[in-house]
Amino acid sequence: MVDRVVATPAALALVAQLQAQHGPQLMFHQSGGCCDNSAANCLLPGEITIGPGDVYLGDIGGCPFYIGRAQYETWKHTQLIIDVIEGTGGTFSLEGSTGKAFHTRSRVLTTGEMAELDQIGL
Repeated sequence: MVDRVVATPAALALVAQLQAQHGPQLMFHQSGGCCDNSAANCLLPGEITIGPGDVYLGDIGGCPFYIGRAQYETWKHTQLIIDVIEGTGGTFSLEGSTGKAFHTRSRVLTTGEMAELDQIGL
């Protein structure tokens, strides 16, 4: 089965570094923009409230990954690929002090992958 969100080895290494620093219970929320840019933000539990307006896409590095429903509707035909770039990202994400930032890339899902996800209700 295709995953709706995956992470590169560099992203998984940064997640592990943040887990060692902050504890294993981290989470991600794909931002829709504004002051925290359009990036995957890594957060501590309780820093954001997940509700019915959010969609769970899967886990990366053992951390749940969510996206807002409106943004999901725009991007549901893609697989999100979480990567890392040099520099600073959103001010709300835990990796801000590392000199690296999570970066979201995407690829369009194939017709077969979309059918598979539709069949299981994802």
